[in-house]
Amino acid sequence: MTARTVPPDWRPSVSRDGGRYRLAFRGRDIGSVVSEFTDVDSMLGQAAATGVDRLMLSPWISLVPAEADQATARDVCEVHNTALAAVVAAHGGRVSAVGAVVLQEPELAARQIAGLVTNYGLAGAEIPASVGGRYLGDDFFLPFWEAAEQAGALVFIHPTTRGLGVHALEQYYLWNSVGNPMETAIAAAHMAMAGVLERHPRLRVVLAHGGGALPVVRGRLRRAFAVRPEARARLAAGPDAALRRFYYDTVTHDPDLLADLVRYAGPGQVLLGSDRPFDMGTDDPVGEVRALGLGTAEEMVLGATAAQLLGVPRA
Repeated sequence: MTARTVPPDWRPSVSRDGGRYRLAFRGRDIGSVVSEFTDVDSMLGQAAATGVDRLMLSPWISLVPAEADQATARDVCEVHNTALAAVVAAHGGRVSAVGAVVLQEPELAARQIAGLVTNYGLAGAEIPASVGGRYLGDDFFLPFWEAAEQAGALVFIHPTTRGLGVHALEQYYLWNSVGNPMETAIAAAHMAMAGVLERHPRLRVVLAHGGGALPVVRGRLRRAFAVRPEARARLAAGPDAALRRFYYDTVTHDPDLLADLVRYAGPGQVLLGSDRPFDMGTDDPVGEVRALGLGTAEEMVLGATAAQLLGVPRA
């Protein structure tokens, strides 16, 4: 399988202009890429300059083929997974990666998630927050969640909808600054209240961007569970137990929010993130964590949580 088998409309155009990336995909110019996007050695060098010695790579979420027909989606996923496996193998323990699955076909995705771990040497898969209007607590996805748990795979959830179809979010970059964290909150809350994490106690799910808006609505989820029968129809222990089962990256852009996230979920559920190479990422992920003064919890957030999730030794 080579990139030549991928249909043209799934191939972004990548070039450089004065040292800056120019990226185009499906008729759109993408102006949000601000650091290295394709060369893994350069990525490692840029990360090392911020105190990061290991990377977890994932596909650009726009290239995860969640809306494609099955044949196209299989080809695109195969290209992603083969290339990422080669990168992991070539970089001597400094790189881990999650691949892609055909989530719109959950039975196929279930077979793929097991293969990513056993055949490709990848940690798991990156998936979108919704597929075809279905959010991730839908029973439609149960075969995938069952297989992910059984395989011990890491599942990384990233938003994709560019503003949830809300006209106001089309302005002022709100589709990213507000729409993306709201979409993550919807997906994770749907999973939690549908009992997905409660029924699959060994499932390991990482939420992008510090869980988005999810931590902010935890009190409302708790209240709904207490007063509304439909909110507790599929959940026995209450939403807090489920929310504390998620893993969260540190990309919140607010020290108070990040400190509260560590306190609420625990340092063993929070791992260092950067959201590179995009403009909404952070330039100093390590410094932002150290500025919190977490004491003994700092080492967990800076590396031990991720090392445990990825099954890699921690120096």
